[in-house]
Amino acid sequence: MSSITTSKVSRWDQHGREHVVLVRKSGGTRQLSCSTCEWRRPAQFLPWLKAEEHLAEAHRATVDPTA
Repeated sequence: MSSITTSKVSRWDQHGREHVVLVRKSGGTRQLSCSTCEWRRPAQFLPWLKAEEHLAEAHRATVDPTA
């Protein structure tokens, strides 16, 4: 039985709106899904980097809340 874990990548755009991509891991696979535009993509390598790239390109959300 494989466990499912979920993490998220959050960024804000220039209008102060939060955009989130969830990174869901089940076994050896990871699935990315954007809560803003319903974009979905499997990612085997560097899922958090791919999530950041989507947020920057699709939503112009580049402000990191942890910085």
